[in-house]
Amino acid sequence: METLFVILIGAVAAILANQNIAVFNDGLRPIVSEHIDGSLKRRELGLTAFAMSFGLVIGFGIPFTLSASIILIHSILLGTDIIGLITPKNKWGTPIAAIIGGLYGWGLLTGLEGFVKLFEYLPVNFLEPLGEVGTPVVVTFMAFPALAVALQFSIKKGILTFAVAAIVRQLAVFVNEQGLLTIGDNVITLNQEGMALIVGMIFLFAYAMREKAEEGSSVDLASVFSEKVLRIKKNVVYFMIIGALIAGATNLLLMAGDPISLNLLAEGKQTDAGIAAAARAIGFIPLVASTAIATGVYSPVGFTLIFVVGLFAPNVWLAVIIGAVVIFAEVMLLSYIAKFLDKYPGVRNSGENIRSAMTKLLEVALLIGGANAANMIAPGFGFFFIAGFYLLNEAAGRPIVRIAVGPVGAIAVGIIVNILVLLGVMNIPQ
Repeated sequence: METLFVILIGAVAAILANQNIAVFNDGLRPIVSEHIDGSLKRRELGLTAFAMSFGLVIGFGIPFTLSASIILIHSILLGTDIIGLITPKNKWGTPIAAIIGGLYGWGLLTGLEGFVKLFEYLPVNFLEPLGEVGTPVVVTFMAFPALAVALQFSIKKGILTFAVAAIVRQLAVFVNEQGLLTIGDNVITLNQEGMALIVGMIFLFAYAMREKAEEGSSVDLASVFSEKVLRIKKNVVYFMIIGALIAGATNLLLMAGDPISLNLLAEGKQTDAGIAAAARAIGFIPLVASTAIATGVYSPVGFTLIFVVGLFAPNVWLAVIIGAVVIFAEVMLLSYIAKFLDKYPGVRNSGENIRSAMTKLLEVALLIGGANAANMIAPGFGFFFIAGFYLLNEAAGRPIVRIAVGPVGAIAVGIIVNILVLLGVMNIPQ
């Protein structure tokens, strides 16, 4: 059943991309819209999709998937974006996209098991240290609302948001240590990062909602882009299918929607992972909704609430049903969300700032995580390699996206160390 879920997700996602209905990469939606409007050829669209997504699959999705033995959704859906958009959109191209997408999903799942076994035969098994790549992400992620506030409003408001979030985090730590929260004889443990994240998001949306549209300057997104919203609604059945499949696969702990919840799942903290996924979903609603309304191209994971459903549903079949219902509700509510975003332009504009803040934070966290992992694999040499790798990549004009430098560098150190041990020029690190 697990294999079937992943194969079907790969096949359906590839079909959605092939038919220009939905793509996972946020940056691809406006480009797909250009192709729909006839201003971009299919070949150029396919090449652009490859250029935008391939590096993220190899440098971002796969390393996280390997480190936790749980599929990061980016691994599969960024790949199906490429598969669907490269194959022609015709009577034979679409079935081929579905077949390749399904095989890609199957290969990712079975290849993952093979990779784990392969590591056991290496002189230096660096799979466990590789897990350190994502460790800083969970802790540092709580800072992104403060950065988003600073980017959109002011540095002073950003500092205030960060300070309050940090205080709340430490209060949560104190409450946990003292066992102050109880239900009956059971002590309740707060997730300190989750509490800080919620406070930060409250500050962000409070500032955003105070920024109302000036009289006469409002743009009715729902009416301006009514045809595009209608196009998304016409394809709601497809979204229900893939939403159901992804919610089910998440409930089976086969995949996660982001690095934070993935690392929490790897630590066995499913409830905390659900809270982190919910916070992320709330933050992404303005971005996903505004790009969907403006382009007529949706995301195969919608607002990412289906991951929250998967993590909190009591069993896989309920997750499947609720996942389908949730994504149906999202699509049907798009027009109302458009009107809300139009009423509060600060909330609408926060979408891009949230994305920028997350990206900047992940760049820093993954670089630190990659350096720590590399140094665990090869003490001393690991820090040296990651520092040099990062600086040379910057000097070369960033051929590897910053967010991928830490994970890719850690994997490279693991490979180099194994080669040196086999050649006899390095002892197995202790």
